[in-house]
Amino acid sequence: MISNNINILFSFLIYLIFMLGIGIIFYRKTKNLSDYILGGRGLNSWVTAMSAQASDMSGWLLMGLPGYAYIAGLESLWIAIGLGVGTYLNWKFIAKRLRKYTEYAGNSLTIPDYFENRFKDNSKILRIVSAFFILTFFLIYTSSGFVAGAKLFSTVFGLSYKNGLFIGAFIIISYTFLGGFMAVSWTDFFQGMIMFIAIIVIPIAGINLLGGLESVYFSIKNINPELLNMFTKIDGTTLSIISIVSLLAWGLGYFGQPHILARFMAIRSPEKIKQARHIAMIWVVISLFSAVIIGIMGRAYLQTSLKQAEAETIFIILVNSFIIPVAGGILLAAILAAIMSTADSQLLVTSSAITEDFYKVLFRKKAGHKELVWISRAAVIVVAIIAYIIALNPKSSVLGLVAYAWAGFGAAFGPLVLISLFWKRMTRMGAIGGISIGGVVVIIWKQLDGGIFNMYEIVPGFILSALAIIIISLADKKPSEDIIKEFDSIH
Repeated sequence: MISNNINILFSFLIYLIFMLGIGIIFYRKTKNLSDYILGGRGLNSWVTAMSAQASDMSGWLLMGLPGYAYIAGLESLWIAIGLGVGTYLNWKFIAKRLRKYTEYAGNSLTIPDYFENRFKDNSKILRIVSAFFILTFFLIYTSSGFVAGAKLFSTVFGLSYKNGLFIGAFIIISYTFLGGFMAVSWTDFFQGMIMFIAIIVIPIAGINLLGGLESVYFSIKNINPELLNMFTKIDGTTLSIISIVSLLAWGLGYFGQPHILARFMAIRSPEKIKQARHIAMIWVVISLFSAVIIGIMGRAYLQTSLKQAEAETIFIILVNSFIIPVAGGILLAAILAAIMSTADSQLLVTSSAITEDFYKVLFRKKAGHKELVWISRAAVIVVAIIAYIIALNPKSSVLGLVAYAWAGFGAAFGPLVLISLFWKRMTRMGAIGGISIGGVVVIIWKQLDGGIFNMYEIVPGFILSALAIIIISLADKKPSEDIIKEFDSIH
């Protein structure tokens, strides 16, 4: 039984010690809040690309997406296509402009900081509203990482769900607390490499073990031929337009994810974006396609069908079946890497929002750098505890939690980031209206069901947020000459 296998436990321990070591190294190098939150804008192209994608994909790449592919078959390709296109557009049109604008606009360290400086909002309302939605949706997002960690430890080592949850949360909190942004980015770099290797090795090993691609194809066809059709559900009915749009709409979420946008802001120079984009796209396309293959191949391999919640462990099951224990431990550590690479980023962005956008703005305007760094560290712990409580339900779905948080950020921040970078006529009131309507629509839409409400909540949230920004901005008075001049200097 794998829970008794000392080789796998040893691989996990070596990996975890390495991650904590990175946290300790950067703990000693962290001198001010800029270092802790944004790494002093010192990331190279490779670290930027790998940390952006590793923090993006999270545990759902090795658990949520394969689990969905296991249940739904090639229908899951629509999500992969949407995410691939969204990744490219985000790197192509957002990354460079955001990097330049955030530095020019008061050396903004966080996304709410950028919004405030972009629109010269002395009232602090925009910053506080932004920070509120960051806290709301990142609590849900971070809890999804904790849920994935709990499932990993309970499946691999036979621990109870709660014990697995505690161990995973403790590890993530430890090195995020110590090292801040640079520790998170460098651990994400290594974690992204491990995830990439794992997600390539398992399909190759599985296909060989099952007798080749043709054998896998006919095995799936015998189980249910609809699993091989991306235009139908598994019951044979045609996939509706609402379903296809909802799956593709995952790509809209990229423009508003603070933990991904932070990587763009932290790269050493805007000129390094192009190389980073090429690295990121190769990683993303291969990883998404492989995740779908893993789920479908798992259906061919298992004699019994897994239920919805169990399906998210298909990668773990295949590793246990295909790979020798020592190598298996390394590949299973890839799931932990995926979980940690996102949860740590989310904890850091959330703590920075608490520190920069609440504590410093509302309570201690003249707080020193050392005080703010320690407030950020304390915030990491507080946020993690709340996310831990949310994750205590063992029936939680990794994909479900991620989908909700992804939609929230995509609708609340996506249109605001896009339009603020490309339209000089946008105003502060338009920004406040857009972010508020986008976030609220997602929350309300999520509670409704049936008909049009079956559409993924990011779609109405994104559209209504964009319309609100445009309509309110046009009704509002024009931006000041200072704002226009600053916008023109960037472009």
